[in-house]
Amino acid sequence: MPITLPESLPAYDILAREGVMVMSEMRAARQDIRPLRIGLLNLMPKKIQTETQFARLIGATPLQIDLHLIRMTEHQPKNTAPEHMEAFYRPFQEVKAEKFDGFIITGAPVEHLPFEEVSYWDELKEVMDWTQTNVHSTFGVCWGGMAMAWHFHRVPKHILDHKAFGCFRHQNLAPASPFLRGFADDFVMPVSRWTEMRQEDIDKVPALTTLLTSAETGPCLVEDPGHRALYIINHLEYDSGTLKEEYDRDVANGTPINIPDNYYPDDDPTKPPRNRWRSHAHLLYGNWINEIYQSTPFDISEIGRP
Repeated sequence: MPITLPESLPAYDILAREGVMVMSEMRAARQDIRPLRIGLLNLMPKKIQTETQFARLIGATPLQIDLHLIRMTEHQPKNTAPEHMEAFYRPFQEVKAEKFDGFIITGAPVEHLPFEEVSYWDELKEVMDWTQTNVHSTFGVCWGGMAMAWHFHRVPKHILDHKAFGCFRHQNLAPASPFLRGFADDFVMPVSRWTEMRQEDIDKVPALTTLLTSAETGPCLVEDPGHRALYIINHLEYDSGTLKEEYDRDVANGTPINIPDNYYPDDDPTKPPRNRWRSHAHLLYGNWINEIYQSTPFDISEIGRP
């Protein structure tokens, strides 16, 4: 089954050309089934790129997905046209009376700030608390995952002395987890961050379980069953060229940056990078969607009820 998107959303044509099944809102309304309602709180600067990346992954399952794009209410993005935001995004304050089967909180370019100094932190705390009554399952990604771990469990983030940047091997610590169904024991994942969560801090919280980790970059995927949440601090959703774009941007700006580790063939930036994580990206988000489908109430109004 397809993912439902407005036909005028840039992701619609991009994904249709890639062979992802997409459906217009008008056609979806004629189908006598209940699609899964997934909200995407997009905190990334490049809104169109990020919404396309996540739509690609959650739209590749056999289920019909109704994707809702959401923004912080007062925060005005600087890198996306106001017309796009007005046409496709709703502020959180307009959707907080609604319920969602799944909800994704993306990363944000505010890693260097203490959580409490982020301009929209108070509203984001409201969002995270709201997920406990209005969302069946929440996925915090990169800074979004760190923010949830801090808000609910006071797991701190630590500033790195250099950027963790490249493709690093990760180990599967929980092969029996339904979220890791089909995963290899060892695989590569893109990493791009200036902060980290540490396993010794996670171990202090019995409610948390680390599912994926890296010997080089530390814990990656953490399950929080009590809050019906997953926290992933690396970037399986990245396109093949996303790390290249970040590297080229920093080089052009004169920002000190290392060549992304294990990304370019022979570590040569003139060679096209190879995507070695795509299959695991589809597995993870497909497994998440499947777990939502298996456990969410048929009557969406019952989400959050004891």
